[in-house]
Amino acid sequence: MRYTLFENQRNELILLARILLVILFLITGWGKLINFDGTVSYMSSLGAPLPMIAAGIAVVMEFFVAILLVLGFYTRPLAFLYILFVLGASLIGHHFWTMVDPQRSANMINFFKNFSIMGGFLLLGITGPGKYSVDGK
Repeated sequence: MRYTLFENQRNELILLARILLVILFLITGWGKLINFDGTVSYMSSLGAPLPMIAAGIAVVMEFFVAILLVLGFYTRPLAFLYILFVLGASLIGHHFWTMVDPQRSANMINFFKNFSIMGGFLLLGITGPGKYSVDGK
């Protein structure tokens, strides 16, 4: 038997899920965009390779690609690309295994929270954007 409690609102709920999944990225991406020099400095402090390019990638992914996902444009490939981005950000920004408490605990939580976010992007990549999307038109 198929679970149908929310089946009538499936497309609306997928749209809501897309928005909820990227809202954090939109907020942080906007901050990185309007303070790009600070973003480059932050990337340097993390030891990111090529901090200027890393900052640019972060801005593009966190702000512009997030907007595309809200709109449902190239949703499936961008969701899979986001998985790689979040994995890279986790490894660069939350390397808890090199830290001591309290930084270790905070970064371990953020590292594994990012894995939960990656799960959301995996599900979005599998289910697609739903009816309320550019892809659905």
